[in-house]
Amino acid sequence: MTPWPAWLRLGLLLPVLGLNAFVLKRLLVQFAPFPGLFLTAALIAFLLDLPCRWLAQRGLPRAWAIVSVVLVTLGLLVWAAVALVPLLIEQLSQLLSASPSLLTAAEQWIDRGQLWALDHGLPADFADLSSDLVAQFSRLATQLSQRLLGLLGATVGTTINVVIVLVLAVFLLFGADPIVDGLARWLPDRWRDLVQTTLERTFRGYFAGQVVLALILSGGQLLVFTALNIPYGVLFAVLIGFTTLVPYASAVSIVSVSAVLAVQAPRTGLELLAAAIVVGQIVDQVIQPRLMGSIVGLQPAWLLIALPIGARVGALFGVGDLLGLLLAVPVASCIKTLADAARTGDVDLRRRESPLSRSEDRR
Repeated sequence: MTPWPAWLRLGLLLPVLGLNAFVLKRLLVQFAPFPGLFLTAALIAFLLDLPCRWLAQRGLPRAWAIVSVVLVTLGLLVWAAVALVPLLIEQLSQLLSASPSLLTAAEQWIDRGQLWALDHGLPADFADLSSDLVAQFSRLATQLSQRLLGLLGATVGTTINVVIVLVLAVFLLFGADPIVDGLARWLPDRWRDLVQTTLERTFRGYFAGQVVLALILSGGQLLVFTALNIPYGVLFAVLIGFTTLVPYASAVSIVSVSAVLAVQAPRTGLELLAAAIVVGQIVDQVIQPRLMGSIVGLQPAWLLIALPIGARVGALFGVGDLLGLLLAVPVASCIKTLADAARTGDVDLRRRESPLSRSEDRR
């Protein structure tokens, strides 16, 4: 097929890829939720491999490094389950209990806006907006309540899934190198080193950096929200911090939680908005450039395109839209790097670098 025109080869390739994707989807959906659990375990193992390598480079045997990292991780998880999770559930329950009063206050704000518009001769038919707003927030509160009750009632299933993920992550840590080498042998020789290095550097730089940024942002906002005595401060700090794992999601969460508080107490909502923006800017301008450098070499427009595609693909293949969102950016970055190499014909590893490798070298 090499002498054939490029458009003809591409036209034959796309239907074949579509057929393979359809078959893969039907196969993975039958095994749900295990594909999602396996990917989650692989990401956890990938992150835990970083401190394991750091300890191994300082003379600690690989097995003891893995055991030490796993024990520390389990200790942190137990601490979070004992100290943080009950507080988060309590504040979420309080927020859900206060939702009727929040809806009433939102209706009052809409009525005031309608009166103001009438006084100034502007269109002021906000009745449909008010009813839609109340209906949407009521449905959201009901869904959150049901999910919270479902989470509390499905403790056994959740615990089993967590145990499966942790056990898989430990096994993947012990067998990481043979697994990676075995998968790499399926690739063409001239692409093997480039693909392996690009995937490793991009995923390592992106996820390690994003997780550290999320922890720093959550901790900083928790301290500021506590100092300002903001209601539901722990819940909002954790929510805003960990939505930073998905690009631009933290900005949406900041505006949303500020609007929720501003409905009843405008000053409190503005305080939360200002505090979250200040802490976020400090993290973005001071910490992130030193930690991650440029964000995986993608323009903002491509990020906005990659995120919904990743969520949709994750939902279609049975791994979950949230996991699809988390994987969208690094996968898109790897595709861009490999596509550039294919277009230029330059697959020499000594002359190619993944988008995050330069920032890692600077560090």
